[in-house]
Amino acid sequence: MAKNWVVLPILPLLLLFTQGSTQIHPTDLAALRQIKNSLTAAQFFSTWDFSSPDPCSSFAGLTCSGSRVTILTLGTGLSDSPGLAGSLSPAISRLSALTQLILFAGIVTGPIPPDLASLRRLRVISLTNNRLTGPIPPDLLRLPDLHTLDLSRNRLSGAVPAPAPRLKILVLAGNRLSGEFPGDLPPELIHLDLSGNLLFGELPATLPPALRYLSAASNRLWGPLRGSLDPLSDLAYVDLSMNQFSGPVPGSLLRPGVATLLLQRNNLSGGIPASAPWPAVEGSTVDLSHNFLSGEVGAALAGVETLFLNNNRLSGGVATEYVESVVVGTMKTLYLQHNYLTGFPLEVGSALPDAAAVCVSYNCMAAPPLGLAACPVSAGDQLSRPAYQCAGFHNSLD
Repeated sequence: MAKNWVVLPILPLLLLFTQGSTQIHPTDLAALRQIKNSLTAAQFFSTWDFSSPDPCSSFAGLTCSGSRVTILTLGTGLSDSPGLAGSLSPAISRLSALTQLILFAGIVTGPIPPDLASLRRLRVISLTNNRLTGPIPPDLLRLPDLHTLDLSRNRLSGAVPAPAPRLKILVLAGNRLSGEFPGDLPPELIHLDLSGNLLFGELPATLPPALRYLSAASNRLWGPLRGSLDPLSDLAYVDLSMNQFSGPVPGSLLRPGVATLLLQRNNLSGGIPASAPWPAVEGSTVDLSHNFLSGEVGAALAGVETLFLNNNRLSGGVATEYVESVVVGTMKTLYLQHNYLTGFPLEVGSALPDAAAVCVSYNCMAAPPLGLAACPVSAGDQLSRPAYQCAGFHNSLD
């Protein structure tokens, strides 16, 4: 009986120990040690105790399947967290089962290790809001199962490599990437953000047909917008602002499905279509300001919630549908200042909803129906254009 009395209490303890812990693969454990040594963040790495019997459950930012690390999240992403510093260790490439690699905002510097391209199971790479430098490793974009690549808001340079065939989301905004707009984009791509770089040239002749989100704002792109954008029937968000695009606004973009259309500060010309107004689209925004649009303000955009047409060369009148849309509360913002309009279909002294922001200052109206109260500071303090400017403009049209 004495032998049984000694063995029985120990056996349940052994069962509890073996059932409650996962022996992490030694290769992964060694890689994690090197990853920690290349980064600094005392608060985040406080749980990374390498004497722990079960790192998969005790290490912050770690998810495992069996004994292998499948998800590595570095940092917390919390606003009160200082973020990580240091550099990305090539040892990450030894986590051979990794499917997701996430680095939250911090001050991590240095290049993206080219060795990461050996992780053939990676589906998500998100290394955002740090100070990573150098080119994007070309082989990284060729990973066969890569779904999402977000390297936004770093200091990456060089050209945009050809993306993987199955890539769905590509976000490279806020870097120093140069060269032409990438041409051979994967056909299944639905989200593309290249804004805030140094890209130049025209848009490619064809873009992925599944594209829903397109942003290339604040680059050095030029040429017409017609052609490559016309077939994209699923587009819902377009931001090509602050470039040098020219020619007319494609009619294919002036439709309710494109709920956000930002084309301000280009060299676009032509007019606003006189077609029937959009149906009301809650939350919609169209910004065509700071271009060279001309002619009267046709009714096509009267269903938009926020509409900026200011700082163009629009003249003549404004369709009555715009005032009707503001009165019923569909349109909440309408900026028409700094044009050459001669009429606005609202009687002087008529009231608009308090929540509406309508600005028609600095035009060529004999009796502007609205004051400056709803205008932004950038509109200035002059209610109307000087007569000589209006006369000179209208004479140039004759």
